[in-house]
Amino acid sequence: MREYHMANATEPDLRVGLVGLGSLGVRLGRQFDSVPGAELVAIADVSEANLADAGRDLEVSPAAQYLDYETMLDEADLDAAAIATPNGLHYEQTVAALERDLHVLCEKPLATSVEDAHDLYRRDRETDRVMMLGYQRHLNPAFVEARERWAEGDADPTFITGEITHDWRSYYETMDDWRMDPDLSGGGHLLNVGSHVIDAILWVTGLTPATVSATVEFHDDEQLFDTQSSITIEFDEGAIATVSDTGIVACTREHIHIWDDDGAVYLEGREWTERTGYTIDAEGTEHDPYRDYHGRQTKAEAFAEAVRTGTEPPITVRDAFRTLLVTMAAYESGRTGERIDLADRYGFVGDDLLN
Repeated sequence: MREYHMANATEPDLRVGLVGLGSLGVRLGRQFDSVPGAELVAIADVSEANLADAGRDLEVSPAAQYLDYETMLDEADLDAAAIATPNGLHYEQTVAALERDLHVLCEKPLATSVEDAHDLYRRDRETDRVMMLGYQRHLNPAFVEARERWAEGDADPTFITGEITHDWRSYYETMDDWRMDPDLSGGGHLLNVGSHVIDAILWVTGLTPATVSATVEFHDDEQLFDTQSSITIEFDEGAIATVSDTGIVACTREHIHIWDDDGAVYLEGREWTERTGYTIDAEGTEHDPYRDYHGRQTKAEAFAEAVRTGTEPPITVRDAFRTLLVTMAAYESGRTGERIDLADRYGFVGDDLLN
């Protein structure tokens, strides 16, 4: 019989409370179990069954299992909160953790409205607590090396395409999953899955999005739950990106292709395995430098490092906010048929977010 967490001989320096115990939350909890000096000391979920199952899996005692996350935040001795709940809960739960002076690791998206995301950005700038989001491609060596070429290097991207496919057909048929609940989901496939590609393009290139145009197919009359979309992003620097996203095909594939005057980087993935990449030089020869994932950090490891060193996490609130701005502009363009100028539409967020 497995024993529950007991006090270590050395007191942990990062005591974490986990909110949300679906499959993503349990995976995140396991990551913290593998971080030296970190300890998952409490868990919270609205489901008693989830609590019992996760408690056994993550070896958290029944006394540290909570049906109400705010009770956990008040009663457990915590340094940080990890949030892996449905999208529509991220804002209020992050605020609750910050108001208790905790560090926060929250799965994406940052929020389900630009206004809530803007408030979290303001809070992030005013606190000395670490806030990190869950866009994991920032931790993938292929994406990191691509970022070194463009966002941190001298090359200028000129042409960008991105695509992600996924099978959500059963969700649309039954409409009984939380992803089909407007209060919990906040959007359809683009917000939940496609935003990974938008985030990766913005982060890797460092480009400044200026306008967004989109054709979006919606499943519902209220035009909330998109099934697939085609998006064009124009950047101040002159580059153009096209992003295609669908949730109504048989399997998952991901492709991000970024070109500059010297060639390209192709970032590829299938299902939810590690994304890999290769380069193409100016003569058209393919090179394969992005295959070594030894030592790749998990989200929990990267978060713990940022907390301990006081440095900026690899996925910042600003990163997630810029992704949300482009995503929400795509939804608005899809509903209205208009091209959305980000500075005109979201000028209230400030130039530091748009640039």
